[in-house]
Amino acid sequence: MPTRDYAYFDFTTSLCSFCLRRVDAKILFKDEKVIMRKRCPSHGSQDVLISTDIPYYLRCRNSLKPGETPLHFHTPTKYGCPYDCGLCPDHEQHSCLTVLEVTDRCNLRCPTCYSASGPEVGRHLELWEIEKRLDAVVASEGEPDIVQISGGEPTIHPQFFEILDAARRRPIRHLMLNTNGVRLASEPDFVKRLAQYAPGFEVYLQFDALEADVLLNLRGADLTKVRLRALANLEKQGISTTLVVTLKRGLNNQYIGEIINFALQYECIRGITFQPIQVAGRIDGVDPALERYTLSEVRRDILNQHTLFKEQDIIPVPCNPDALAMGYALKLNGKFLPLSQFTDPSSLLDEAGNTIVFEGEPSVRDAFFQLYSTAMPASGTAGALKKMLCCIPGISAPTLSYKQVFRVVIMAFMDAWNFDVRAIKKSCVHMVSGDGKMIPFETMNLLYRDGKRERLEKLQQAFDPTNFPV
Repeated sequence: MPTRDYAYFDFTTSLCSFCLRRVDAKILFKDEKVIMRKRCPSHGSQDVLISTDIPYYLRCRNSLKPGETPLHFHTPTKYGCPYDCGLCPDHEQHSCLTVLEVTDRCNLRCPTCYSASGPEVGRHLELWEIEKRLDAVVASEGEPDIVQISGGEPTIHPQFFEILDAARRRPIRHLMLNTNGVRLASEPDFVKRLAQYAPGFEVYLQFDALEADVLLNLRGADLTKVRLRALANLEKQGISTTLVVTLKRGLNNQYIGEIINFALQYECIRGITFQPIQVAGRIDGVDPALERYTLSEVRRDILNQHTLFKEQDIIPVPCNPDALAMGYALKLNGKFLPLSQFTDPSSLLDEAGNTIVFEGEPSVRDAFFQLYSTAMPASGTAGALKKMLCCIPGISAPTLSYKQVFRVVIMAFMDAWNFDVRAIKKSCVHMVSGDGKMIPFETMNLLYRDGKRERLEKLQQAFDPTNFPV
């Protein structure tokens, strides 16, 4: 009998890459890759690359963690995912990290900006609007794990420090500033004032490469000296910092090892977050279907380009394994050692089925989930590491401080092409909207930003259950 050129693995729901209609999709194993094949009645069939590592993909599918819900949901489940965002009761995760955009404007106009920000775009939010959104996050989360102040470029907001003060008056465990670093580079006193918000404060610094051509492509300007001055000021003040690297295949993915080496030289840098480009907003020159740079490729490039981490060190994050991977190293006696030097993280999982084998040890289980979670900021990892190591029989936990922790995170946000309803239901990185709804980062950029509401309303109408009486 004739044989197909692929192995059928699973079935899911996706979106048409062009009209965003909800469509059926198959998950196929073909040519040692994971492919999503979907078909829209209007736009036909399409194949999209999902992963280049079938064993790792299977591990992601079977990395299980019970979902944690917010204190209350914000919208009913009516039209079906992703047309009910806000969060609806069908969503499986609370907000580990909530992004609060305080301005549309930016002092750069990056060609890769997911929100299409720029000097001429939009407006600064009023302080009362920002406080309203902060209150919405607290109402949803009680004590929010991490709130990230973002934009646009938040540091150009005329009431920037009033915004930080407003956040500090609320029971937010960790406050994060997402910035391109331009103001941090030019104003040492500004950075000195930021240091007053520590502990529980972190800078999420845009840092794509040390090469001018990469920065010109991704940011429209050679920001090499800007990044170095910003880091010098952050190092002087001892502010916990995470480098955020936007990755574009063939442009800067070959510099991953170099960036890790660079980061390890700074005491203030507590880790790196690698983010392959999400095809949303102002993106050009990327084939979003079969030439995308996947999470599995980022992981493989880290392992191939640097000796710090081994295969067992970078593992799926249980709360959202399709979109997140994470690895830890500890700085001890002047050397960086991966966590597996103390205990192999994969030993905490049953490799036969990748199910949790420490269910009988709640203290180990809880500490593991706490550590491998986007809810855990870099400056809080030392305590979580010590707690987990102390829970494992036969392991002696070293004395740890946040200065001894180095974390690598891969965060791959879905877009219209690789959208998978199964994965979006586990999204734990959310944005707070003007009406106080918590919306997954991916669907916010696809459907819920200003200018996209009309399209969303048409999709909701098409899937309105009242149009299909029983």
